Amino acid sequence: MFQQPIPTLCRDGDRLLVLDQTLLPFRTERAALSTLDDVAAAIRDMQVRGAPLIGATAAFGVALALERQGADDRSLQHALTVLGATRPTAVNLHWALARMDTALRPLRPAQRLAAAWAEAEAIRLDDAQTCDAIGRHGLDILRALAATRTRPLRIMTHCNAGWLATCGAGTALAPIYAAQAAGLAVEVFVSETRPRNQGLLTAWELRAAGVAHVLIADNAAGLLLMRGEVDLVITGADRIAANGDTANKVGTYLKALAAQAAGVPFYIAAPHSTLDFSCPDGAAIPIEDRGADEVCRLRGVAPSPGTKDDEGEIATVRLAPMDTRVANPAFDVTPAALIRGIITERGVVAAGELAALYPERRQ
Repeated sequence: MFQQPIPTLCRDGDRLLVLDQTLLPFRTERAALSTLDDVAAAIRDMQVRGAPLIGATAAFGVALALERQGADDRSLQHALTVLGATRPTAVNLHWALARMDTALRPLRPAQRLAAAWAEAEAIRLDDAQTCDAIGRHGLDILRALAATRTRPLRIMTHCNAGWLATCGAGTALAPIYAAQAAGLAVEVFVSETRPRNQGLLTAWELRAAGVAHVLIADNAAGLLLMRGEVDLVITGADRIAANGDTANKVGTYLKALAAQAAGVPFYIAAPHSTLDFSCPDGAAIPIEDRGADEVCRLRGVAPSPGTKDDEGEIATVRLAPMDTRVANPAFDVTPAALIRGIITERGVVAAGELAALYPERRQ
């Protein structure tokens, strides 16, 4: 099983330790979460991000809340409500909370605390195993394409769907890590993914892993696809509707459109916890709108006089005047018709045929 270089989430006695992703790629630090409010803030403010990791963190947040506040019905419901309100689009959050509720609600309060920690750990392990399986199935796609090339396989991705976003190897990056382990030559085009610039986290991951990659501006993706410089596109997902329409970080839809125009296959990699069979299509997926500061401000390193460019304090600069009107949808929806296939832990399937792969989840 893939071993994360730094655990994204772990229990430390009666608190949680998470890798603080608001400081990456400039600082590598872990944050201690000691209360339910700490966990809710970490999810809402993106100290933890990535749909699978959000779900696992929420599960541990329930256990932590019961540890601090007692395990009666009122405390359980309060924890589920507070955590459920943090991020609307990533269905993994609500899947994990529903799983915790199902496991804990029938138990007596005296039994709940140990069961909550155990169930949260089971969710964390399930995600790690799922990521490995996604990597194996995705590797088959990469191998088949690589066999037709005389150069390294060139893959484009968007946002960050690597080990930073999960409890394991990642989703969209899991096949890339599997390819590296198998000795398959790959190169990755990493789009910056504004306004939060999560592509910088992908570049950070790939650099540390020794995977060849190039960071590109989001708007360069269409040209690279048109010129035939990309062999396939793989992204993660935050929610997949029953018909295969998929919500992911805003900008994914544009890449899917450009990929279709260029004849380049576009894949989604996602675990079972991202599937929402109660959601009929993309129009029913709630899209999170975030604050203007994410668009109007930019974070980076401000070097001190006499230091190197990558040495200094993390600083935020304003890009637009204070009174600028801003729209900041955090996600968009890619229609199933633009998706060549969805890579899951059970295999690869056409976007509109997910129900055949998960018959027990049919509504």
